[in-house]
Amino acid sequence: MSQQTPAGALRAPVEAERLAAYPSLRARSVFVTGGGSGIGAGIVAAFAEQGARVGFVDIDAKSSEALCAHLQAAGLPRPWWERCDVRDIAALQGAIARAAAQLGDFAVLVNNVASDDRHALEEVTPAYYDERIAINQRPALFAIQSVVPGMRRLGFGSVINLGSTGWQAKGSGYPCYAVAKSSVDGLTRGLARELGRERIRINTVSPGWVMTERQMRLWLDANGEQEIQRMQCLPDKMLPQDIARMVLFLASDDALMCTAQEFKVDAGWT
Repeated sequence: MSQQTPAGALRAPVEAERLAAYPSLRARSVFVTGGGSGIGAGIVAAFAEQGARVGFVDIDAKSSEALCAHLQAAGLPRPWWERCDVRDIAALQGAIARAAAQLGDFAVLVNNVASDDRHALEEVTPAYYDERIAINQRPALFAIQSVVPGMRRLGFGSVINLGSTGWQAKGSGYPCYAVAKSSVDGLTRGLARELGRERIRINTVSPGWVMTERQMRLWLDANGEQEIQRMQCLPDKMLPQDIARMVLFLASDDALMCTAQEFKVDAGWT
C-alpha cells in the first residue's frame, strides 16, 4: 500500500524501474558544468544511470570525488571529472577538450554551474558584479562554443541551459544572480536558429526552489518552509532528481523537435 509523504517533507526517491529509460542516451557523451554537487550531481548521476559517458567539471574536489565513488559503488562507470574554476574560460575550454579526447565528441552539454550568493544592491561593486557574471553567465556561452564543433561532426546535439524561476517570481537578495539567470533564455533563443540548421537543439530548464544540501543549510528556515507551502501547487519539496528527469528528456531523441524553449520544473510556483 502506498503512503503519502507529509507536506513539506523530503520524499523518498522514486524506484528506478518506475522511471523512463532513454535508449538514445546509451553510450552518448555528455558534459556537465558544476556537476559535483547539488542539482549538477543529480544530473551527472541520472545520465550515468542511463548508460551515458559522462564528463563534468566542478571546483569542489571533495564532493566530486564522493559522487564518483558513489556511482562506482553502484556498479556504474566512473565519470570523467576535473577540478575547474569556470571563471577561467581557458581552463574550462581546456577541460572540455581533454574530456572529449577521452569520451568522444559531446552530443549533450548541460550548462548547470551557478552560485546564488546573496548580496544587497547597495553593496555591489563593479568587481563583484563581474565576478558574479563570470560564474553565473559567461561559462555557458564559452562551453557551447567548445562543444559545437563536435556536435557538427556528429550531425546533432542538445544543449541544456539551466535557468531559474527565482527572478521570475521576483525573488530578492541577489540582483547580480537575477541579471545572469534572466539572460539564459536570451542565450537559448538567440542561438536556436543558428544551431538548429545543423540539428543542434538548445533549451532552458528553469528550476524552482530545489532542496540541495546548500539550500537547506544556508537558506531554508521556518519562513522558507511556509513560503514553499504557500507558493507551490504541489506539496512535496523539490529535489535535484526532479530537474535531472527533465534534462534527460531534452537530451534524448524523444525531444527531437524541442528547441528554443524554456521548461519550468518548479512544482507550480510560477
